[in-house]
Amino acid sequence: MLDAFQLTLGCISLGISQANIPQDDEAQLTFVLHHGAEYVFQMGFRHIKELSALPYTAFVSEFDNDPFVQQRDIKVLFAEICRADPIATWAGDEIYQRALHERQNNQKLVSCAKWLRQKHYAGAIKDPDMDAYAVISIAVIFATANDGRIVARAGQNEIERLIQHLRQAPPNIDAGWDALLKKIPSTYHPTLRACMDAYKNTIVKKMLSKTKIKTILTELQNSYIGSEMDVEYD
Repeated sequence: MLDAFQLTLGCISLGISQANIPQDDEAQLTFVLHHGAEYVFQMGFRHIKELSALPYTAFVSEFDNDPFVQQRDIKVLFAEICRADPIATWAGDEIYQRALHERQNNQKLVSCAKWLRQKHYAGAIKDPDMDAYAVISIAVIFATANDGRIVARAGQNEIERLIQHLRQAPPNIDAGWDALLKKIPSTYHPTLRACMDAYKNTIVKKMLSKTKIKTILTELQNSYIGSEMDVEYD
């Protein structure tokens, strides 16, 4: 009973914290008295449900749409954000804001990766599982060749050929990336540019260096491309 009371109190607090009212005791009390505690509770719970609809990670799975998984996520968020300890300052608003920021960023990554998959040069990729980070990484890495393709998935052999090509005729990497951005909706540009900025002096620099190709392939699989790279040999 005490746990339910604390969760209820926390959910009401969340509803108040997200309302467009001055954050002072008098304004908050007036808001609750005017609308009623049940209404404010439902406001808070609606924020929890909307938050749970955003991706927890940048990895998409066919199980994400499972009703059981969705309900479980709502319950976990409700308990994590709304539990109010009577002997401690409620921190649910900070937890909510942090989770909202993280999930909104994941949503941007997932949306960008889905678009790239739809435009994959060899045809749209239909696999229900997706690592958004990896898809974006592949697109950015292959755009260095500036060959006009949008690549959202690749095999080891194709990546090896890309590295060999880049080393034989060092490309204008920025031109390749600019060409990719021109094909992609501007809403995804910040996500892609952040990836480009991070890769230019790291993995791309290694691809152009004398580092062994198999060493680079291992690093790509472990740290960048992961499950989106088709393994073609041991």
